[in-house]
Amino acid sequence: MTNRTLPLLFALCCFGHAQVWTSQNDNARTSANTRETILTPANVNSGQFGKIFTLPVDGDIYAQPLYIPAVDVPGKGRHNVLYVATEHDSIYAFDADGGSREPLWHTNFLNSNSGIATVPAQDVRCPFIRPEVGITPTPVIDISTGTIFVLARTKERQGLVKPDRYVQRLHALAITTGAEKFGGPVAIDASGFDPLRELPRAGLLLANGQVYVTWGSSCDVGPYHGWVMAYNAHTLAQITAFNTSPVASESGIWQSDNAPAADEDGNIYVATGNGKFNPGRDFGDTVLKLQFDGHGLAVRDSFTPTNQAELNARDLDIGSGGTMLTPNGLVLAGGKNGALYVLDRRKMTTPRQILQFRGGIYAAPAYWNSHVYMLAGEDYLADFALTSDGLSEKPLAQGHQRFGNPGATPAISANGSTNGIVWLIDTKKWNGDDRPAVLHAYDALRVDREIYNTDQNPSRDRVGLCLRFTVPTVVNGRVYVEAKREVDVYGLLAGK
Repeated sequence: MTNRTLPLLFALCCFGHAQVWTSQNDNARTSANTRETILTPANVNSGQFGKIFTLPVDGDIYAQPLYIPAVDVPGKGRHNVLYVATEHDSIYAFDADGGSREPLWHTNFLNSNSGIATVPAQDVRCPFIRPEVGITPTPVIDISTGTIFVLARTKERQGLVKPDRYVQRLHALAITTGAEKFGGPVAIDASGFDPLRELPRAGLLLANGQVYVTWGSSCDVGPYHGWVMAYNAHTLAQITAFNTSPVASESGIWQSDNAPAADEDGNIYVATGNGKFNPGRDFGDTVLKLQFDGHGLAVRDSFTPTNQAELNARDLDIGSGGTMLTPNGLVLAGGKNGALYVLDRRKMTTPRQILQFRGGIYAAPAYWNSHVYMLAGEDYLADFALTSDGLSEKPLAQGHQRFGNPGATPAISANGSTNGIVWLIDTKKWNGDDRPAVLHAYDALRVDREIYNTDQNPSRDRVGLCLRFTVPTVVNGRVYVEAKREVDVYGLLAGK
């Protein structure tokens, strides 16, 4: 899963510098940047830290912004670049340091003259993402080739007689210019795949020289299946398509927008939502360990709760939380029933532990320095110790604020094993009123001590209107917070 030899363009820029090339920072989905040398628990406070600029965009942002340092942009010099995807089917490349609010480049996949538009929310019969559906999952960047992979959805006119068609395409763009690469884009296609009903929410995964994309549903509007598809990262040729419910239906992969995880042996880990469970065929409410065997994705191991039928009947899918891997061989995944399952990756059938939270889990844990951080819905930020056997039965510490639904996936910044900070974005219920998001920061060694939030000085620091399941990107002294039609950028204030 390591990157191959880097071309000269990136070989000198990226070693030793923090990058955010994928959802949640790495393929283990730890959400930790351990190369943060600027922000510390001592200087992140409302007197020294706050909002320093805003980047406007053309649509809502559900995807986590990505960051690559020292990119040579033709005609514009070398920049630290922030990559932002919107529901208006746009990819932006911004100067991450705020040298200009204008993008270094901007690529949009729509064409009104040709009748190519985003997918209206009413067409998918679901209000979760509105008013338009375009790019939802976090893209992924292959630094070895300088390519950002993006999955976009469109609605396309076919003339006066034929009905409009719905298309999903995988794009491969040069990170320097936004130009299409590898003969792309390619339309997503598989037997039984419906480009209108299948909703990609979980971030893209780059592993084993392949780009993995997953799908679930929009509001359980059927028919739909869960899918994992792999595409060659150099040619965009489809390698395989795995259906989680080939005989039944449902069993979608959505994970509250958190991406699938992958380990050093090339195994892929995903959690599915509600659906029937038939051993060896249909995998409702199951954590899957998949591996490409040269022909397709094979199920190497799995975990399905003993009360799966009840969970399915009550729509308590365990796939509402993302999978996260720990250094000592565990995979963690939680669901709407508030259970966090601690599984041994070598033998997943029986959990090592099941930790119960107050509300449903619509997030992934984060890991740093033998600590696992979790914020379930209707609960408090909790810090658990990672032990040789699993997690501590009780938290080492808890925050004092009880958050509502959906909780949040934390992000960690640290300088190695020091100066750890836990960041999270407080959002809203799916049907909640529009309100500003709130960025919170906690001392990672004492999560009962909040060191900053954007409501402490709202006239200066207020975030844009919130969206669900957003995760901040923390890198190089900046915190990037995605919101409705803007990215708000936080850092040390001038002169502080």
